[in-house]
Amino acid sequence: MKQALVVIDAQQELIEGNQEEQAVYRKDALLETINKVINKAIEANASIIFVRDQDVAGGEGDGFQVHKTIQVPTSAVFFDKLATNAFYKTGLLDYLREHEVQHLVMMGCKTEHCVDTAVRTATVHGFDVTVVGDGHSTNGSEHLTPEAMIAHHNDLLHGHYNVDHFSLVRRSDETLFAPTHHNYR
Repeated sequence: MKQALVVIDAQQELIEGNQEEQAVYRKDALLETINKVINKAIEANASIIFVRDQDVAGGEGDGFQVHKTIQVPTSAVFFDKLATNAFYKTGLLDYLREHEVQHLVMMGCKTEHCVDTAVRTATVHGFDVTVVGDGHSTNGSEHLTPEAMIAHHNDLLHGHYNVDHFSLVRRSDETLFAPTHHNYR
């Protein structure tokens, strides 16, 4: 089974924050987890994909780039997006289909926006998804703390389905690239 790791909006300015927004919750732990899962993806011979939001840092400069502490493999593929949805006008879906990917491991920022939307869209497009439960973050909202938002989405996305395909939430210390979706069908 072909697989891919999709790291969403793990960009310098989004993770570190700026004059308008604070840094994401537990940013150091998030960065460590992203690097750990990248290593697991390499071991599993999975494609490694980074999606970058062009709204971050105005789509340019160091702030727009993948966070400087993330160990980006030279084989990584990049897609830049203008919308919350990583699949909207990016070429991501075409890439995944062309490479016959069936299972996606997804992580990144922000939990309630781009991660949530990408996971749900992936299931609609026929992918089983593993969400890295300790591999996504946010800076929260007026109504929910970052910790509550992450826990809430881990609960919502675990078992989220669109008929034949669905998402499961697993922790980074699990064998993420050995999907367990068929155990639930």
